[in-house]
Amino acid sequence: MGTLEYNSSRPPIEVDDLTLAHLKIVIGTKLRRNESFMMTWLPESGKLAGRLTTWMHPSIPLIFTFDDAAMPEIDPKRIEHMMERLSARGDLVLDQLD
Repeated sequence: MGTLEYNSSRPPIEVDDLTLAHLKIVIGTKLRRNESFMMTWLPESGKLAGRLTTWMHPSIPLIFTFDDAAMPEIDPKRIEHMMERLSARGDLVLDQLD
């Protein structure tokens, strides 16, 4: 289980390494293009109720931490699907990526 840390203002978001590898490409692509967007996720059970949403912006620090040193295999169709959903909604919903 890897983590995604955004702006260091909250505890890191836990994400499995395979999904995190795909997120890294999608988020990196959008931010490299200077395209801000929203990202939504469910917090760890028991810590907070409901969903959390943050505004992703290129100027805010972002850290991807992987548990495994080996890079997972990237599925281009999964990247395409994630980019299409993000473009259609303007929101990257982490628990609805599959």
